[in-house]
Amino acid sequence: MHRLKSILHLRNKIVIKIGTNLLADKVKGINLDRINEIARSVARLNAMGNNIAIVSSGAIGAGVAALRLKERPKTIPEKQATAAIGQPLLMEAYEDAFRKQDCTIAQVLLTKDDFANRARYLNAKNTFPVLFEQGVVPIINENDTVAVEEIKLGDNDNLSALVANLIEADLLIILSDIDGLFSDDPTKNNKAQLIPVVEKISSQIEKLAKSSKTELSTGGMITKIQAAKRCVSAGIAMIIANGKNPNILEEIFSGTFKGTLFLPAENKLNMRKKWIGFVSSAKGYVCIDEGAKLALLTKQKSLLPSGIVEVHGEFKANETISILDLNNKVIAKGVTGYSSTDLVKIKGKKTSEIEKILNRKSHDEVIHRDNLVLIGEPSC
Repeated sequence: MHRLKSILHLRNKIVIKIGTNLLADKVKGINLDRINEIARSVARLNAMGNNIAIVSSGAIGAGVAALRLKERPKTIPEKQATAAIGQPLLMEAYEDAFRKQDCTIAQVLLTKDDFANRARYLNAKNTFPVLFEQGVVPIINENDTVAVEEIKLGDNDNLSALVANLIEADLLIILSDIDGLFSDDPTKNNKAQLIPVVEKISSQIEKLAKSSKTELSTGGMITKIQAAKRCVSAGIAMIIANGKNPNILEEIFSGTFKGTLFLPAENKLNMRKKWIGFVSSAKGYVCIDEGAKLALLTKQKSLLPSGIVEVHGEFKANETISILDLNNKVIAKGVTGYSSTDLVKIKGKKTSEIEKILNRKSHDEVIHRDNLVLIGEPSC
């Protein structure tokens, strides 16, 4: 994996996401041996000058064992209660494991609102450098007890990608109970081959991401590909590897690991565009015609009202919206200069008509190129 070596530096910011199946069993509870393995590896990486943040699943899984439940709870209140019981047990296990390595940890519980709200996003962002300066390892999880939407999504893969963007990481490592992305489902096709490197997340790669949920976990390859898209577009490399291998982190840094490496895009987005494209929540969306799509994807143009066919949702000026093509595929996100009420009036119109229709004109563009981020493949 010589390409990974070219990505990593002497001092790296790395997010490690650890899946539920590695950490919790509904009968035995938290896998203390694995947490101790992780602590030893992370302590070694820290000693080399790296800054490591861990996104840890397992709170609900730990709660399932503690309550001796026969299966994962299904209702939101039950999930919230189970997470509230399991989270301190999980943190106790991490605290004990890292104390043995003479490392201090911090608990950071986040919700989607902490990312979507720009002020809260910046507050969270400013916390991590202070922790890293003190040699502290942040242990991050969703605040499942209060975050109803997050429990519905149940997805720490995408949370880890959001954290990687938040701290401007060099690498996201997703440790799961699988070796990586395969050419087919390896449990059904013994000829399926591991894909070692993904240079671009094409529609074919997305098709390979078939969901393979297990009883305790709530993700699958689909959410891992979603996380990869968030990372690579922001210039962050991502790896999927099997966390059951006790030496996997050392093998990754030596370049000898078995897994899938997603290469980062060459044109790295700035922090504002990262937030627009992969963190902020879209308040509505517009559908655009083929001409506007071509202008956005291949000519790096701004979005003008003449290319808008439909307007959906209620949103204000300066809020984030999604841009869909005629096939209802999201191709971009951006900060709109006009409200949904105004866009309904000027959609399909030339810029020269805006002032007459609205009795004012602040600017020609609905979304200026500087406030627009492409999502997916940059081609029609």
